[in-house]
This record gives sequence, C-alpha cells and structure tokens, in this order.
Amino acid sequence: MTATSRAGRAPGRPKPADIPSGDRVSQTPEGQTFNIGEAAQRSGVSAKMVRHYESLGLLPPVARSEAGYRRYSMREVHTLRFIRRARELGFGMEEIRVLLSLWQDRGRASREVKQVAQRHAADLQRRIDEMQAMQRTLEALAQHCHGDERADCPILDDLQAGPRHRP
Repeated sequence: MTATSRAGRAPGRPKPADIPSGDRVSQTPEGQTFNIGEAAQRSGVSAKMVRHYESLGLLPPVARSEAGYRRYSMREVHTLRFIRRARELGFGMEEIRVLLSLWQDRGRASREVKQVAQRHAADLQRRIDEMQAMQRTLEALAQHCHGDERADCPILDDLQAGPRHRP
C-alpha cells in the first residue's frame, strides 16, 4: 500500500481540511482576515493580480490594518476564486464585472447569466474558426514552400501581398 492510498493524498500535500473551499467556509473563524499573500495563496491568484483586480474595482476596497496593510476576509477570497475561474474560462474583465454583479445579486434571473455565457461561447467559437482558417492558410503556404536553398518563398510572398479582404 502506498503513502498516497493509505493517507488518501500524496505525501507533503496539505490535508483537505487545510485547503479552504467554498464548501468549507466554516473552517475559518468568523471575522478572520488574511494579508495579501495569504489571500493570494487561498484563492490561487497572485498578489499582483489581487491588487490589479482591486484597482479595476472587481474587488471592493478592503479593510486595512492599523499599519495600512490590506486585510482580506473569506468573502474577498471567494470573489478572487470566482474571478480566477472566470479568467480560466476566458471571460474578459468587463464580462467578469457583469458576472460578479449577477453573482452578488440574489434577485437576478439566471437567464441573464446564461446569456453572458452563451455570448462568450459564441465569441470563442468565432475565434476558434478564425484560428483554424489561419492554420489552414499557413499549412497551405508551407506546403508550397520548397524549404531549400532557393530565395523564392510563397510564405513571404503572401505576407508581402498584405491583408486579404473578407467578403
């Protein structure tokens, strides 16, 4: 039996109770606050990005210690996790701002959230289609390039011709 199967986790990894999650908010004492490094670690967002999100207004201004250091509650940590996951899904900052607003509005209609997600999925599909077209063009150009000692190159000729006009 390995250490992983005996303990249920890899050696050196924190126990699940040590990892805060949205399902285990009660693990931290009510009112506990964290410095920016602790909040960054708990949320999986770098301290630099925490400050950036705060500067963009995605995080409300947080409490400060007597020495002027930022103090984050679990509420801000959860918000940071929300932002991180939205970024992982490719949402832009304005979309995240809308999603945060909807998340915090318990009276929202889920159709609004669905519309944001559907618009984003459609935009992703458009970008995928554009990238696949670029890939096909580059593969065709590379196929026509001899790739030898000759100076002539259809890839450079195409680039020199300038942008193509779309219908």
